[in-house]
Amino acid sequence: MQQGAGKPVLLVALGGNALIEKGQVGTMEEQFENLKRPMAQIAALSQTHRIILTHGNAPQVGNLLLQQECCNAVPHLPLEILVAQTQGQMGYMLESTLDTAIMESGLKSTPGLVSLISYVVVDENDPAFQNPSKPIGPSFSSRKASNLPYPTQKTAKGYRRVVASPKPLTVVEKREIRKLIDMDFLVICCGGGGIPVVREGRRFCGVDAVIDKDLASAKLAEEVGVDIFVIATDVDGAALHYGGNHQKYLRAMTLTEAQRYLKSGHFPPGSMGPKVEAAVEFVRHTGNRAVISSVRAIKDAVEKKAGTEVVPP
Repeated sequence: MQQGAGKPVLLVALGGNALIEKGQVGTMEEQFENLKRPMAQIAALSQTHRIILTHGNAPQVGNLLLQQECCNAVPHLPLEILVAQTQGQMGYMLESTLDTAIMESGLKSTPGLVSLISYVVVDENDPAFQNPSKPIGPSFSSRKASNLPYPTQKTAKGYRRVVASPKPLTVVEKREIRKLIDMDFLVICCGGGGIPVVREGRRFCGVDAVIDKDLASAKLAEEVGVDIFVIATDVDGAALHYGGNHQKYLRAMTLTEAQRYLKSGHFPPGSMGPKVEAAVEFVRHTGNRAVISSVRAIKDAVEKKAGTEVVPP
């Protein structure tokens, strides 16, 4: 039954700042409070759109890794399991906060809410596996890092574990997600970029890696036929000369301009870079709308009142 037919499909990729803001320690009280504003916007948008929510998990999975480092009384869990744990944890938090927002708003129609554990297929021969470069988890002293059983890299916070960050190839549950949104369910999925898996014959096997949340969201958006792709982060949009005297936020940029700005270094790999890359990939493959905006302005971004829109050509 196509209950949601006729309403455009909106995918909102929430950054980690939707739950933990700068300067906070990340208590459950802080995270639930921070979710109220974006979830109120999502509740309002659910009246006019079929919605998919994806989310980051860097602070949450980092906390789980820190807990493992501090306790040897129980077996340590592989990264794929920790990603799955955060998908369940954050799916609950998003779903419960959104459910409250829907009830408090008195909306006429209320979508069903579903949180879905999601696998994302990667290539076992992806060059990223030969050069792990994504820092995760707690920081260590150089002495401690030299005795760890996994590769580390010096960062501004100290030495941190690094893992591969391969490109997403496909979301395993894409057909189920499409069916759910066609039935007007609001689907929460691909948390933390999804659980990275490789194919071994006819089955999947988890790997020690992390997938960029925005790139995985763009792949899902392409595969399920999303009309509007919003990447919600902690700044108003993409800016040239960010943090400098000549900083300039962009209201729109073409695919050609976005690629030129990426090559010029305006959008660093660890921050705005993957967001712009994800928007570019989505627009290139679909021709539909992609917007980078702040978490505070998700609804305005959908309504073309805020954010940086990436447009063809």
